[in-house]
Amino acid sequence: MSLSREKPKLVVVLGTTASGKSQTALEIAYRTGACVISADSVQVYRHFDIGSAKPTREQRLATPHFLIDVADPDEDFNAGRYMRLALDEIKSLVREGRKMVVTGGTFLYVKALLYGLLEGVEGDREFRNHLAKKRDAEGVVSLHEKLQSIDPVSAGRINPNDYVRIERALEVYHATGERMSDHQQRHGFSEQKFDSLKVGLLADRMKLHSAIDARVDEMIAQGWIEEVKAIKSMGYGPELKPMKSIGYKRINEFLDGRLDFKTAVEKIKIDTKRFSKRQSTWLRADDEIKWFDTVEQKDLILSACSGFLD
Repeated sequence: MSLSREKPKLVVVLGTTASGKSQTALEIAYRTGACVISADSVQVYRHFDIGSAKPTREQRLATPHFLIDVADPDEDFNAGRYMRLALDEIKSLVREGRKMVVTGGTFLYVKALLYGLLEGVEGDREFRNHLAKKRDAEGVVSLHEKLQSIDPVSAGRINPNDYVRIERALEVYHATGERMSDHQQRHGFSEQKFDSLKVGLLADRMKLHSAIDARVDEMIAQGWIEEVKAIKSMGYGPELKPMKSIGYKRINEFLDGRLDFKTAVEKIKIDTKRFSKRQSTWLRADDEIKWFDTVEQKDLILSACSGFLD
């Protein structure tokens, strides 16, 4: 998709959960007059506010935000849909001469926006139903073993319990007769549409864990459990994708009587720390990121981003 002859500029603020991404992005936006484009796979859903750490109403009034509240909880939403919606919004913002800051913890969404995704292979509902029945009968690992036999490169990249990615890799092979790894090698994720400055926020591990604990406690105090009750009262069940996201899954287990309150909260904290570790691994593999200490180098971050967007 062509945006303009000259590549639009994007500041991309990256970091693990509770590293201060959202606040840093807001401060950059305040200083430069930019708007914020969310790259968060839960913030796209309406009603999922507290657990996804959506910006407050006041923040959204002060600074325009995009790609928040764009889907109902039972809608299918993925990186491809995110990419298409984000590109549409950015095209409009470019025409208006707006500056833009992207931030969020779903790094696949960021990658899709900056470099594109494997396109042209449509979902096959009948084949997916077949895989789901096989999963239920034989387990996810059996499907991973099947993938290993036809596409060992993809299988090596995918956790044996990651059903969604296993399903997609098998679906691509079923639809095209080619391995997902071959498609990806040919595509190379090289379709860069933007002139981007990637800002990474460094965080001390112990301080980060303390921040995660405090954040979870604050979300509970803000009414996270009541939020999930309200979502369920609308008829949205725990089987839906956003209901399985970090935190929401454990609260559903608590509300269904499978966990006591204390255990549910502790599991949310543990799950979040594990997710943070996976995020850190992903980010460290990106050599385009310029790393800054969130506290010590805040002025340097703001200065660098202001200069880049000017």
